[in-house]
Amino acid sequence: MPRRRTSRAQRQPTLPGILIPDKLYFRIKEVSELTETKAYVLRYWETEFPLLKPERKSGQRLYRRQDVEMVFRIKQLLYAERFTIDGARKQLDAEAGGAAARPLRVTPEGPSGPDGLARLELKAIRRELEHLCLARSELVGERLRGRVGDRLGVEYGGH
Repeated sequence: MPRRRTSRAQRQPTLPGILIPDKLYFRIKEVSELTETKAYVLRYWETEFPLLKPERKSGQRLYRRQDVEMVFRIKQLLYAERFTIDGARKQLDAEAGGAAARPLRVTPEGPSGPDGLARLELKAIRRELEHLCLARSELVGERLRGRVGDRLGVEYGGH
């Protein structure tokens, strides 16, 4: 029994849960609809990300499959992982094996990359939450002392 050939898109999605049609080229409107990204944003990203370079034939931007995958990755970095444009550009360069950046890791000496920065941000958030909880408990304590003093008919000086 001969094996049926399946397209690359049908065999395995490149991105989990996302099926990209098996076509050679996509127009900007198709990429916009697939990625749920406005066309003007795609044009802007072309200026910011050197790895995103659609071909231009007869005045049309023609995106290849790898360009569409790149748009999904850029969108993930910017919106889901909250990278800045500069940070996303460096991350993409690192993923592509570029010399502009390399993946950084947390070392025992301190943070030296995204994981270390995230850890520092979480510590700062934790300190802020502890500060807010302390301020709230002091405020609640003052209110309770005021109520007890009101009921007893005395003023509470807090000493």
